[in-house]
Amino acid sequence: MNGVFKFSDQYKQSAPKLYGARMNNAKSVSWESPANIALIKYWGKYENQMPRNPSLSFNLSNSKTITKVIYRIKENSESRIEYFFENKLNESFEAKVKNYFKNVAVYMPFINELDFKVFSSNTFPHSAGIASSASSYSALALCLCSIEQNLFHTLSDEKEFYRKASFLARLGSGSASRSIPGEAVLWGKTSLVNESSDEIAINVGNQAHDIFKLYHDAILVIDSGQKVVSSSGGHALMQNHPFAMARYKQANINLEKLFLALRSGSEKLFAEVVENEAMTLHALLLSSTPALQLMKPNTLVVIDKLIEFRKKHQLHFTFTLDAGPNVHILYPDKIQNKMFYFIKNKLLTCCENSYWIDDRISGSPKQINI
Repeated sequence: MNGVFKFSDQYKQSAPKLYGARMNNAKSVSWESPANIALIKYWGKYENQMPRNPSLSFNLSNSKTITKVIYRIKENSESRIEYFFENKLNESFEAKVKNYFKNVAVYMPFINELDFKVFSSNTFPHSAGIASSASSYSALALCLCSIEQNLFHTLSDEKEFYRKASFLARLGSGSASRSIPGEAVLWGKTSLVNESSDEIAINVGNQAHDIFKLYHDAILVIDSGQKVVSSSGGHALMQNHPFAMARYKQANINLEKLFLALRSGSEKLFAEVVENEAMTLHALLLSSTPALQLMKPNTLVVIDKLIEFRKKHQLHFTFTLDAGPNVHILYPDKIQNKMFYFIKNKLLTCCENSYWIDDRISGSPKQINI
């Protein structure tokens, strides 16, 4: 591995320059960052949130986390970190944020010189089947990069700013690395893209046909119950999984097919790959030890209805699932009216309390003033 460039080494080497924070009064930074939906799934990892296979996702436009961080020079020997979700103190996630800040301080030592108040909220319900950890940690990482820039003026270059934000976000949640600018975002080293890395995610939206940039993501909430297994617990199941190596090989093959579909505008191939990835994820769960069944009866009803509707009307759309029962329908803007009608008249009876979200592809993080 000698001679191989690592972002972790770069950020550790620059860390000594990030001591000695100076400021008179408390200041604040705020970012909003999108959730994302994985097309090529990230399932299985090494230590330090390093992926066993590359993954590719679409960023969402409306489903996002809004985070404000108030910071000041610390008043006592230890930094004070408070975390508020929806304006209420959340001690459970506060403990996770404290641990996250501890890990990040290796690359941003000024964290140990400050007190923090973190205020976070989502534009989507916590139980909507959208991975909030991705948007939450990416928004927090973006705030930390803004604080570094404000204090030390070291991240003036936009590309480097987002690289470091993606690197830091990954330390909180692997999928959070992908909530950076771009319709389509790749995380994980692959020979298909020169700049790809296991440490950061990169924007590959320029390799996607325009038709995919107008896609919707209709999220059908089949069940809003608490996750049966945490993300960490799910990834741990892959450590001794009998099909693990075959899966990682499959992911790389599917990634190559997906790039072909994205570049050519082939919605048929796009659907084949995306659905194969979704069903493979749940097949891996079912064949894990212990076995996990995360779909619900209505999940399968929805999938059957979607396949029948697509075949009958010769439409181009697809579906995917994360590690849960809720269904994401990805479809082009030109068939929005048909999809709305079908969802409202044929699928809502399968949704918990008839609840669904219609989102779009194209979301990127933005610095805001709140």
